[in-house]
Amino acid sequence: MSAKAVSEYTGKELLYRQLKHVDFVSRPEAVTIADGDDFDMAISGAVWLKQGQKGVIKPDQLIKRRGKHGLVKCGDLTTIHEWYRANKGKSVQIGKTTGLLHNFIIEPFVEHTQNDEMYIAMLSRRDHDIIMFYEKGGVDVGDIDTKARKLIVLVKLDEASMTLPEGELAKLVDPVPADKKSHVATFIKELYNVYKENFFTYLEINPLVVADGKVHILDLAAKLDETALFLCSEKWKTRTGHPVVFPAPFGRDLTSEEQYIADLDAKTGASLKLTILNRNGRIWTMVAGGGASVVFACENLSHLENRLDTLQFDDFFALKDTVCDLGGASELANYGEYSGDPSETQTFEYAKTILGIMTEGAPRPDGKVLIIGGSIANFTNVSMTFKGIVRAFEAFQEKLREHKVTIYVRRGGPNYQEGLRKMKESGIKLNLPIYVYGPETHMTSIVAAALGLKPLPDTPHAPQTTGQFLLQPERNVRDAIHLCPTAGTVPSAPVSNVPTSPRRKQPRVASAGDSQVEGANGVMNAMDLYGSLFESDTKAIIWGQQIKAVQGMLDFDFVCGRECPSVIASTYPFTGDHKQKFYFGHKEILIPAYKSMKSAFVSHPEASVMVTFASLRSVYETVLEALEYPQIRVIAIIAEGVPENLTRRLIKVANEKQVTIIGPATVGGIKPGCFKIGNTGGMMDNILASKLYRPGSVAYVSRSGGMSNELNNIIGQNTDGVFEGIAIGGDRYPGSTYTDHILRYEKDERVKMMVMLGEVGGEEEYKIVKALKEKKITKPLVAWCIGTCADYITSEVQFGHAGASANAKSETAAAKNAALREAGAYVPASFDDLGTQIASVYNDLLEKGVIRPKEERPPPAVPMDYAWARELGLIRKPASFMTSICDERGEELLYAGVPITRVLEQGLGIGGVLGLLWFQKRLPEYANKFIEICLMLTADHGPAVSGAHNTIVCARAGKDLISSLVSGLLTIGDRFGGALDGAARQFSEAVDKGWSPMQFVNEQRRIGKHIMGIGHRVKSVCLCHYFHWFNVFERL
Repeated sequence: MSAKAVSEYTGKELLYRQLKHVDFVSRPEAVTIADGDDFDMAISGAVWLKQGQKGVIKPDQLIKRRGKHGLVKCGDLTTIHEWYRANKGKSVQIGKTTGLLHNFIIEPFVEHTQNDEMYIAMLSRRDHDIIMFYEKGGVDVGDIDTKARKLIVLVKLDEASMTLPEGELAKLVDPVPADKKSHVATFIKELYNVYKENFFTYLEINPLVVADGKVHILDLAAKLDETALFLCSEKWKTRTGHPVVFPAPFGRDLTSEEQYIADLDAKTGASLKLTILNRNGRIWTMVAGGGASVVFACENLSHLENRLDTLQFDDFFALKDTVCDLGGASELANYGEYSGDPSETQTFEYAKTILGIMTEGAPRPDGKVLIIGGSIANFTNVSMTFKGIVRAFEAFQEKLREHKVTIYVRRGGPNYQEGLRKMKESGIKLNLPIYVYGPETHMTSIVAAALGLKPLPDTPHAPQTTGQFLLQPERNVRDAIHLCPTAGTVPSAPVSNVPTSPRRKQPRVASAGDSQVEGANGVMNAMDLYGSLFESDTKAIIWGQQIKAVQGMLDFDFVCGRECPSVIASTYPFTGDHKQKFYFGHKEILIPAYKSMKSAFVSHPEASVMVTFASLRSVYETVLEALEYPQIRVIAIIAEGVPENLTRRLIKVANEKQVTIIGPATVGGIKPGCFKIGNTGGMMDNILASKLYRPGSVAYVSRSGGMSNELNNIIGQNTDGVFEGIAIGGDRYPGSTYTDHILRYEKDERVKMMVMLGEVGGEEEYKIVKALKEKKITKPLVAWCIGTCADYITSEVQFGHAGASANAKSETAAAKNAALREAGAYVPASFDDLGTQIASVYNDLLEKGVIRPKEERPPPAVPMDYAWARELGLIRKPASFMTSICDERGEELLYAGVPITRVLEQGLGIGGVLGLLWFQKRLPEYANKFIEICLMLTADHGPAVSGAHNTIVCARAGKDLISSLVSGLLTIGDRFGGALDGAARQFSEAVDKGWSPMQFVNEQRRIGKHIMGIGHRVKSVCLCHYFHWFNVFERL
């Protein structure tokens, strides 16, 4: 989640540092002390305490209402020391959560009366900030929502203009005594400036004490938008220069394994998450995808809850080793997810960590269950990730057998057939019970089977050969006839081409008959909001060099029967104007790429969609610039981790210009027969299997990209197919909401029924409830909110999406599902029943004649790219150049056939590396560790580099040794060979200017200049290598 709580000490220090110009704000010197610290050493900086001044000690671990729980102590040095010794390491229960006290804050005691205590809070919403103030604060403040006065500050593009009007501020502090009013008003104004500039999402001070002409911050709770670190790295520091601390929630201190996965996650562009709920649990999961991980966790917990209801009480206590709480406990051992196309090595490390915890301790008589599940991937190479998991199985095969672990696998996506085949074969080879299923089996069907509540699914996956990667057109027709017997095989009429307006509609004057709706754009006229986003002639401009995504869009265009490609141009500021070669079916085409966005839009006024693959650092400026062009109607933001304040400003501008934003943190959307965004829908086999090449009658909206692909599969299996599907994105503030799209579908006569997949957290689903009650939604709506497992988990868990966190009872998935059901939506009993519910509603519409079966049109066969065919093992081609010493082909570097990871893991050292590279055998160790590491990281050049390639070409052409060598040497330039010098120059200049690594990266991005690398290949999107070498130069 992007909003993360900071410790009280960190929060206060940040405020003290930012408010140093406000002289009436008290800024005491507090100290922190952890369990195990030497008390005298820890308080050495608290001179005031040693001089006899009273102090206050309390735990600093994100615990609410510490005073009411007796966790605050006032007194002198002796009293505080005694209380610390009595409470450090103590186990306490706060609500349903139990944890150990291990971190404390000690600060001066402020003499004051009850009348001096006040309350102030600031919090952010989608289109405004709220400032809450109450002149009577303290532990007994009561229902602050009803007592506090509120001041609303609307989001504006210019942050500096988001000020507090003097008149409104005066009303807010009106009840404050006259002698304090000026200080309080000024403090609120200055505090709000700090709140905005430092990307706070929540800030509460209770009590705020105003006494003797000073303002004292006694107790504080705050959350920062962690995604804004690249903007605030220099601001988020204490007065001593230490960075802010984001502690784990109380009772959820990171284990060594969780910390390892968190560190691994920080070093990769993929997403790796792990939370251990119960180390002794029986049910373990390894789930791909943020939305899918929540679904699997909830299905586990709901099935386990049902199971516990049927047990005798003695049997319940017999499960005590796997019980998390007495109110409806589960055997779920962990929550986690891996997504974003992690490499084989990363998946291996992730799986190895889970298996290590799972197989520790004594074996259980009833064995354990490992569920390896996930939705249908859009771009993650399933085979590659499963290869890493299989490696982990091989490493733990004996322990897995000893602990009687049964493994259930269900997955779909790119190269899933090969991945499932590897899983199946590993079960036979390692003598492990592994049950393997593909996308033809419902995503969560394996959960009930794994828990012994239902038999195994009827159609276990028979691993196909990679040659069956693409479904044949006739097979699609056959499948369609099977699902819809009344459909014929005669080709249907082509999809009607409703022109996409190349220019944005001008606002019109509302008429009396216009219906009013509430969506992301506030209350708007229906005609302004309900428009088709994509049609069969929609044109798009792509920001970024995403070759595979663009080719996927073009292949989709071809299989849909579009006359011309949907991608008309691309733009990327780090390259010059040129043309890029792509395929449209069998035909090679050239698509222009522009350095300037202005050139792209001016040259192609018919483009109405922009898909931006810009990074979280660049996306704000990129989208803001695109919004200046009136032809744009839709912008899809793929990037995850965009700071919330920046997203809110983009939403503000987009609403004013009537542009629909999809994202951030999304895979995009798809309209069968017309248009798809980026990697939406996955590979071509999934597009054909889910019948996404022609429109159906069902439209859906989801948050999760992976779950949207799962909906494509579910809807394709149970209805005539998808008409349109949008993944609005997993961030807290998506550019467009469920309501925006559902109401759009309501007005489109081609849509006969709708599906909404909501999530725990937020209140957007209640706008759908309101629309249902007001009869603004009349078409059948099947709805389900995932995240019901949050009700069973006693401590805070980071789910896959930034918005998937409930802050109130109304935000829980169970409450939302109940409200939707009451309002008239079709809500299944669980996600496992979603397909059945959709089929039931669809068949009812079929019987009523609302939906009429359509004739199937077989899609054309789509050629497969050479690179992907080679990845699948379908083709082979002799190598132009080969070496037995160093092989750089594939994902991992090989030294004489030995993977580089094994070289590092076994610590072969310089002798081993020299032996492998030069003599193809080991040599004795004779150099120090520093030189060993340097050589292992840099001695990875083979014949695939530019200079070596040119030398070989000249030698093959019969040139002499000198000529061949010169041809290679003349290849050396700014990039090949010169990158090292360029990197040294850039880093040293940045150090001379006093920049931090983050400032250096931001500045290079601002001026549109690449950062030269140490070495010839960037292995990760992480900036760790840059930061490491930057620090080396700083020390020099």
